[in-house]
Amino acid sequence: MKTRSLARTMLVLVALLSVQCLSAARSEAARVKEFDRSGKLVVVEKTGADLMPAYNIKNKQPENIYPVPRPPFSEGVFPCSQCHSYMKPNPKRRVLTDYHEEIVLHHAEGQRWCTDCHNLLNRDKLRLVSGELIDFSESYRLCGQCHGDKFRDWKVGVHGKRTGNWNGDKQYLLCVHCHNPHDPKFKPLKPLSPPERPGSARH
Repeated sequence: MKTRSLARTMLVLVALLSVQCLSAARSEAARVKEFDRSGKLVVVEKTGADLMPAYNIKNKQPENIYPVPRPPFSEGVFPCSQCHSYMKPNPKRRVLTDYHEEIVLHHAEGQRWCTDCHNLLNRDKLRLVSGELIDFSESYRLCGQCHGDKFRDWKVGVHGKRTGNWNGDKQYLLCVHCHNPHDPKFKPLKPLSPPERPGSARH
């Protein structure tokens, strides 16, 4: 008898909890007006999870700004807008023949083109994959999109050059202070002859 009444009590508790959970889920749901794929306005019931705001890369926390010296621009080329503001943008992949013909892309050239990094409409800015425009002094963020391990090491002073104090102000060199962004691989260096042993020098 006791087992029956205990089982009945447990069943009632489970039923009450189920009803409570269902009503809570319903209270989180809402009817939302939106357009379907054909452009027709429809009313859709959305759950609480559907109503939560989606992650938006444009709302992410701002990146740390690292103190860097001025980028090493070639003489007379910056701001780019001094010439490009008078030119019609041409996003077509091609060999440059009128201007910048000295630039030959050897940096994932099968997948990249100038306007993957340089903003098409505002040449004084660089463009991240997200569409965010950044100054040339933040070019480390652009490089870090593909070279994440190098970016991580650069931030902590392992890759590249960082000067300053361990527990104080620091200054970082940009990637482009050491690497040509259009051809970043270091050229092979001719090895020097080995040092002479003491006493073997000829006079």
